[in-house]
Amino acid sequence: MRLAMRLTVMMLVMMMGAVWGGVVRVALAANVSYAMPSLKAAFASHHPDTHIQITVSGSGKLATQIRSGAPYDLFLSANMAYPQALFEAGLSTQKPVVYAQGALAYLSNTPRDFSQGIKLLLSPAIHTIAVANPKTAPYGKAAFEALEKAGLLTRLRSKLVFGESIAQTVAYATHATDIGLVAKSALFAPQMQHYKQGTHWVDVDPTLYSPIDQGMILLKSSTDKAEAKAFYDFLLSREARDIFIRFGYRVP
Repeated sequence: MRLAMRLTVMMLVMMMGAVWGGVVRVALAANVSYAMPSLKAAFASHHPDTHIQITVSGSGKLATQIRSGAPYDLFLSANMAYPQALFEAGLSTQKPVVYAQGALAYLSNTPRDFSQGIKLLLSPAIHTIAVANPKTAPYGKAAFEALEKAGLLTRLRSKLVFGESIAQTVAYATHATDIGLVAKSALFAPQMQHYKQGTHWVDVDPTLYSPIDQGMILLKSSTDKAEAKAFYDFLLSREARDIFIRFGYRVP
């Protein structure tokens, strides 16, 4: 009886493997989570037996997890600094590459007059501003850079409300604060379609912050290197680049 049960379990495991094929474990910066369903669907049309397992968080937190031994195959960061540091620490045999360039946008649940640009944030009608934590989230760092370059950081600091990732910052901007500085990519998600450009959101002047080069790296901890490499190569393909462009990114 026990032998029969063991054989049954083994058969189930084999069947699951046949159904799912390989598993690629991806540590994903929150800003990319909005584009990832489209990216996964496109990849699945070429690799139907590969399962893409996603963990979404701030880039800094994900990098810390990887340093602590988290078993990811691939890391898509919101900047180049975190994957570069992992490469220099010997956690990858390949240097990171830029897979997309992100952009900042203002987002408000209430229609705003955006003609003032960043000076809109000084308005007495705006009491709270959502930004990602600049210590762990590259988009938060870019937001701080924009505020500082505009000479507004000191005056606005008391208004700032920090999200631990760009996804949390978007949630704050739409439900808790008067406005937010968020990843432009978030605004192209299906659930955000009722927020209209020029009414609820506009781009932050790109001259106010450094280009947001987003880096990707294959990790030594990968247990399925062939399938991880296949997904890595796909993310650099023309098909993937077209998807990134649809979600408000620039591509190198």
